[in-house]
Amino acid sequence: METVVESDQEESAGAGPSLEEDLRETISPPTQKNNDQLRPESYRLNSPNEIHMLKIADSFQRQYSYLFPERKPLLLSPLNECGVKKFVSTTLGLTSTSLPELYTWEGCAGFVADFLSLVPLDPPEDLPRTLSSPTWVLQSQRATSFESASLLCSLLISINYDAYCVSGFAVREMCLLDQSLQDCPLLDAPVQSVILEEQLEHRYALKPRRELRSHFLTQEEKKERDAEAALLQKQKLEESELQRQQPPADPLRGLRRHCWVLVLSGSRGVQEAFFIDPLTGKRYSTGDDNFLGVDSVWDNFNYYVNVQDCSDGCANLVYDLEDLSLWEPVLFGATSKKQLTLEPSQRKESQTRVNNSEDGEKRNPSVFDMPRSWVDDIRISKKDLEDRWPGRQKVTLYRRAKLERFAIYLRRDGLVTRLTTYKDLNWTEELRVKEWFQNRKDHLEEREINKVDGVTSERFKHGRRSHLTRHRFTDIEHELLFGTAQPDDLVRRVVSPSELKEYYEGRADLLYFRHAVFDPRADFREATEDEEWLQKVVERFHRNSSKPADQDVAERVFLLAHNQIEVTYHLDPRRVIPAKRSFVKPRKSTFERKAEEFRRDMATSFQVDPAERPLSTLALYRMMKALREDEEEVVQQVKQSRQNVIDTVTCRQREEENVELSFSPWTTMGAARWSSRRQEMERLAEEEQRWYQERKDDILAPLSKYLDQPEGLDSTKAKELYQQCLSNYRQRLVEKANILQERYDKETQELQRMQQTYQKNQLTLTEQQVEEYQNDCRNKTLQIHVTKERLKMHKVSATERYSALEKKLREDPRLGPYLEG
Repeated sequence: METVVESDQEESAGAGPSLEEDLRETISPPTQKNNDQLRPESYRLNSPNEIHMLKIADSFQRQYSYLFPERKPLLLSPLNECGVKKFVSTTLGLTSTSLPELYTWEGCAGFVADFLSLVPLDPPEDLPRTLSSPTWVLQSQRATSFESASLLCSLLISINYDAYCVSGFAVREMCLLDQSLQDCPLLDAPVQSVILEEQLEHRYALKPRRELRSHFLTQEEKKERDAEAALLQKQKLEESELQRQQPPADPLRGLRRHCWVLVLSGSRGVQEAFFIDPLTGKRYSTGDDNFLGVDSVWDNFNYYVNVQDCSDGCANLVYDLEDLSLWEPVLFGATSKKQLTLEPSQRKESQTRVNNSEDGEKRNPSVFDMPRSWVDDIRISKKDLEDRWPGRQKVTLYRRAKLERFAIYLRRDGLVTRLTTYKDLNWTEELRVKEWFQNRKDHLEEREINKVDGVTSERFKHGRRSHLTRHRFTDIEHELLFGTAQPDDLVRRVVSPSELKEYYEGRADLLYFRHAVFDPRADFREATEDEEWLQKVVERFHRNSSKPADQDVAERVFLLAHNQIEVTYHLDPRRVIPAKRSFVKPRKSTFERKAEEFRRDMATSFQVDPAERPLSTLALYRMMKALREDEEEVVQQVKQSRQNVIDTVTCRQREEENVELSFSPWTTMGAARWSSRRQEMERLAEEEQRWYQERKDDILAPLSKYLDQPEGLDSTKAKELYQQCLSNYRQRLVEKANILQERYDKETQELQRMQQTYQKNQLTLTEQQVEEYQNDCRNKTLQIHVTKERLKMHKVSATERYSALEKKLREDPRLGPYLEG
């Protein structure tokens, strides 16, 4: 195939009148919509370089059709949204973004896949006639696979990836964005069971010795093998069911057009070339079976046609675009991205080598480079990233799963993602619902509802006042997990109608487990003062190495229903049985009988060392008394724990009924709310300042609430305000006089105390101490004199100021008319 170079005569001779008419139409389209007139001139008109590029593309298309008549035409010059022909390479625009989410290919691919909705090709085996600009695609949020790939490729090129748009063929599910037969990426990877095959014994091999094995272990292993075989059989049934549910064969397989993105190695740390599907944002290897063939690739520098065999798909394709035996460029010899990345010396050497070759002798020294992009700067705002999906929400169906995603602050409960798994392939019978939340004031992050077992699990981030991190519950049981900041070092609590279990870590008393047994007829959700609901409490402790093992309590059991206490001590490493003690609590006094006294037969002891002297009755009584005190404390702690569970359950119900969201100032919606709140606060501050300026000289300002009453003033109220104002002012004058008098008395007393100390110790004082004393006396005397003069002046001026206030009140237009009489 001939390479295309710049030759005006050849292109004009081969183009014919039809091409001139087409170009004339692209320069001045016959009809333009009003909204098209608002677009930049580059969208509506073609520059001279673009016109020349279109001529080259048309000539290349004719040569390609002549040399490869069995292949369909290439996508070279589709119409843009204004009806103007544009070369596909010039449709790739550039952008400069400050959003860190778009600094990697994963972020760009995920954004494009989420932000755009698919417009399928019609018919699916033909190339699109139009290719809208990335800016138009971002506005409409609707795009074909070609337009999505153009936007994604533009973003990747802008962040220095060696990316190319790929026009080719793919399977039906990828072209139509059908993921109903794929596993949801949020689901946990299935655990695959592996059954080991038994090796066949040789016919003439010697029989090994009989192996003595436990029948119980043999039965357990047989049960495990049976379970694995059943699981394998279930997987086979599921696979056969999946095969039955698979859609019929695609009659258009290998003909469906699709466009995706190729990322070559060598830039941004990419070690191996890979594909990106713009509809899902997923990464695929270049030999993936979903891609059935490649027609052409292009970037913003050139357009390359694949001349390799694609009968086996894309597995054997080589993506060395500089190899003319594998890829045919539209612009031969034009500057490529690879040349720009080379060092200047290497670039000059490569150019010299090309010029000295046979092709270099034939080529025209004047090489035509790709015109610059006609697309405006691509702008992606933070709000676009937050809203993300068309309509701010998106539903995707997977194999036995449905994934729903919502923009932040779209739902009042803060839900952003919900994954529902189903038992069948028709998405009818729910198995599990998992939800993710953001920006909730109750700090809820995840919730998982098991529809089969009726179990609900909630996970909270750190920040709750109760330090609750997880809450797992059913209709009758609650399991609470806490952070390490609990004051009592509680980490886990499990409550059911019949028992309470608590687990601790790092306690000073070495308690790590508590188990309380309730009367099953009592409901733990109802608070009660009756102690009969508590039947038994078991506490376990870690080993305290500072005590002997037979004195260090390992477990104590309070049998409240039987009025007994049992204590088990830690096991000595040299013994096989731990020491134990059991107590029967004496009966308390009642109206019918007096209290029972402690007897030695109420205590039973088991000592490991028979030579050890038994404890006396007094020591046993003191031990029993301490245990009874501990029992009362433990009962109160169990009551408090049960009440805490009741409060937590009630609080969670109240939080779910009235969900509150916290609006972060780092989001667009949160910033808008904080801005409006700040403006409201500034307005209130300005009103308050204006009110203060208006009334700072008003002597009745403290009584404005009485003056602003709707019913107005009368003679009685006016006199009351008059007397109240005078009384308040008189009280302030008296308080000031008292303060001056207290200060005068304090300074006088300090001076007297200094004089007494001096008189007492004057014979032992040094000259420096005497000088300091004299200076202090002079300062104190001056302070006393100043305070005394201020008190005299205040007493003289108080009467005058009081009279002036009385006169001013009588002359006030609001009170004066009511005080004349």
